[in-house]
Amino acid sequence: MLLYSRAETARILRVTPTRLRDFERMDLVRPARGEGPDVAFDFRDLLSLRALVALLERGVPMRRIRRSVERVREHWPELERPVAALKLQDGPPERLVVRHAGSLLDPDGQLLLDFAGAGPSAAVVAALPASEPDGPRSALAWFEQGCQLDADTATLPEAIAAYRRALELDPTLADGHCNLGTAHYNRGERELARSAYEAALTQYPAHREANFNLANLLEEAGRREAAIQHYKRAVQADPFFADAHLNLALLYEKVGAARRGREHWRRYLQLAPEGGWAEVARQRLRREPPPGA
Repeated sequence: MLLYSRAETARILRVTPTRLRDFERMDLVRPARGEGPDVAFDFRDLLSLRALVALLERGVPMRRIRRSVERVREHWPELERPVAALKLQDGPPERLVVRHAGSLLDPDGQLLLDFAGAGPSAAVVAALPASEPDGPRSALAWFEQGCQLDADTATLPEAIAAYRRALELDPTLADGHCNLGTAHYNRGERELARSAYEAALTQYPAHREANFNLANLLEEAGRREAAIQHYKRAVQADPFFADAHLNLALLYEKVGAARRGREHWRRYLQLAPEGGWAEVARQRLRREPPPGA
């Protein structure tokens, strides 16, 4: 069975590895194998994740999706990948539905009709909740709100506020610290970004993105040896992290250690064989590094 690493899966789906890890932590997808940095996804997992990303792109709130998945698991535990069964049924009003097993059911077991698919072979659907009950918001809910806001520079202040609220409720949330750092970085607030990345690593020293992003900041500041150490930690956390191999290869050349960078050029080329940097990698590997480098 062909398996895909987290980095490969994120690249295929065009999402960040951090976002993919969020999906795992929320229990929206259960990898076919492994845990932590060693997770692997099979093709059916990719289909499930693609369905999830499509729902988010159509504006379905993450909290609504999570609530729907919980209800599906309660009523149809035989569904291994409930997200893959979710569809957004055209309205008005639009609603999330699940196609399953020849019956049209809502969460309470009531039979429903799918007029759009009426007929002997009509697919069946189950209506799912459109909203969450009122109540205090959790750290994860504030984190999810930050994730929805930080893609737009116009809403970065709101994203930062949401991440800070999440961290007030759960200071151990490493992804919250990391995403807060990136939001600050995108506003040009380098010191605040650095502090947030360091806080993420205090909670989870093997955090891939926090190590990588902190390495970028350190390299910008001219602290090359420290940057190398954090790039190396990012690669240790995820050997398929192409950008970390690329940055390591380039940085080793800058510090006069081109031979040490050659392995990272090779790794980068294996992971990203197309594009401009792939051609640079081939050029670097064709020539011998200077003596002592």
